[in-house]
Amino acid sequence: MMKIRFNILSLFLLCALLVSCGTSRQGGKKQRKGMKTQVVLTPEQQRKYDYFFLEASRLKMQNDYGAAFDLLQHCLSINPNASSALYEISQYYMFLKQVPQGQAALEKAVENDPDNYWYSQGLASLYQQQNEMQKATDLLESMVTRFPDKMDALYSLLEIYNRLEEYDNVITTLNRLEEKMGKNEQLSMEKFRIYLQMKDNQSAFREIESLVEEYPMDMRYQVVLGDVYMQNGKKDEAYNMYKKVLATEPDNAMAMYSLASYYEQTGQKELYEQQLDTLLLNKKVPSDTKLNVMRQFVVENERAGKDSTRVITLFDRILEQDQDDAQMPMLYAQYLLSKGMNKETMPVLEQVLDIDPTNTAARMTLLGEAVRKEDYKEVIRLCEAGVESNPDMLEFYFYLAIAYNQAERADDALAVCQKALGNITEKSKKEVVSDFYAIMGDIYHTKKMNAEAYAAYDSALVYNSANIGAMNNYAYYLSLERRDLDKAEEMSYKTVKAEPNNSTYLDTYAWILFEKGNYAEARLYIDDAMKNEGDKSDTIVEHCGDIYYMTGDVDGALKYWKQAQEMGSESKTLKKKIEKKKYIPE
Repeated sequence: MMKIRFNILSLFLLCALLVSCGTSRQGGKKQRKGMKTQVVLTPEQQRKYDYFFLEASRLKMQNDYGAAFDLLQHCLSINPNASSALYEISQYYMFLKQVPQGQAALEKAVENDPDNYWYSQGLASLYQQQNEMQKATDLLESMVTRFPDKMDALYSLLEIYNRLEEYDNVITTLNRLEEKMGKNEQLSMEKFRIYLQMKDNQSAFREIESLVEEYPMDMRYQVVLGDVYMQNGKKDEAYNMYKKVLATEPDNAMAMYSLASYYEQTGQKELYEQQLDTLLLNKKVPSDTKLNVMRQFVVENERAGKDSTRVITLFDRILEQDQDDAQMPMLYAQYLLSKGMNKETMPVLEQVLDIDPTNTAARMTLLGEAVRKEDYKEVIRLCEAGVESNPDMLEFYFYLAIAYNQAERADDALAVCQKALGNITEKSKKEVVSDFYAIMGDIYHTKKMNAEAYAAYDSALVYNSANIGAMNNYAYYLSLERRDLDKAEEMSYKTVKAEPNNSTYLDTYAWILFEKGNYAEARLYIDDAMKNEGDKSDTIVEHCGDIYYMTGDVDGALKYWKQAQEMGSESKTLKKKIEKKKYIPE
């Protein structure tokens, strides 16, 4: 039973393979004129050929290419004219960069099986790659006849004839495509271009005119004809064509814009601006069309080196109208930003958000400006709405948590962090998740919930072991409790290595060394902290005094304690330190 199932499966695979290759059993075809005499195989030879060909295909699928190649050669020893084996072995030769052998095998496959489209297409592509253009065109021309339902051969011929600048053949090929596809703008415009290359202007214009005649109710082609006239110096004909279209369709956006271009190119500035206004302020013109026109207007204005006044005035007039699409104000905002007009951009971006609250680009730009100004009320306003409109954007939760923290709304900040963590996915950036836990750690510590704070810091470091902000705070708070000082020192040292000029990190490390009794080493790091603007922090200055005292420099300690007091330090022991001239731990 197993043997029968295997034979049936093998037969099924063989049939499928032969069909996919476009072949049948060798010798079973009716011989075509011009074909080589087919080798007629005995049933036993045919069975062997089929078996070895199928086995070669199986080995190829298993990536055993060497064995597959050998079996294909064996197939060709059975039937040297077998197109299926010739085609397959040609691919191996190509892979091995043995192009002459591959080309010879492929040519033989096509010669023996001219009805197989894929063999011919492969050979035509090879000829083009080898720059054998005459062979390529001869083969493609024959393919057009042999495979009348296929269009690829004609397109390939078009590409070759264009490259060879054989313009008569290009026109002939375009006409053949037109016979199959019908008249269309793309083909007519290409024929128009070629006729101009051939200096046959009469035929060029006649081609576009025939397109208009073919589709008399499609005003677009009439505008195209007007544009063609305009581009080739026939300005009166262009003007008449635009006017004719607008008489039929007064709100035709293409014609309106083309007429505006006509006025600009003929130096009629006032009429140009009027026509542009008529187009852009016309409520019947689709917003996408206005957007494309405005983009083109901006590009042309920049290219001509004109000032931005006209562009800005036009944008302002457009936005005075009710907008139901955020694309136009967004384009205006981008233009203003490109001109460095940040202040003027902000109200436009607000208009974008009024139309589309989910526009993250507008919201993030406004948020960046609010953060730059340290306007945390504005940050809260933008991010609260951002969390509602774009719940997957973790950035809004992040800035909202920071802003709440700044506003001393600790519980709200915690709630936002927890909500953000509820929205993380596998695609969320681990660094961002780590920062949320770090913020939670800071908040828990201010609420005297140290156990929860340390758990949050541990989570932050699980998601990002290089989160030096979390490491610094974690280490410092441990030092204040005088616990796990070895762990604290290890974390703090990493922050100092990462940012050796950060006075906060240097101070933390110095203080941990102080708590561990390493006073001399602590002094080295607190001095570095003071040199890197640490003298602007009353906490660092007081720490400097404490460390100096423990290294025996009482005068230096008093100097820094008094300096910290003058800076407004709220330390509970600072006054007693100065009075008693000695270090007093908190």
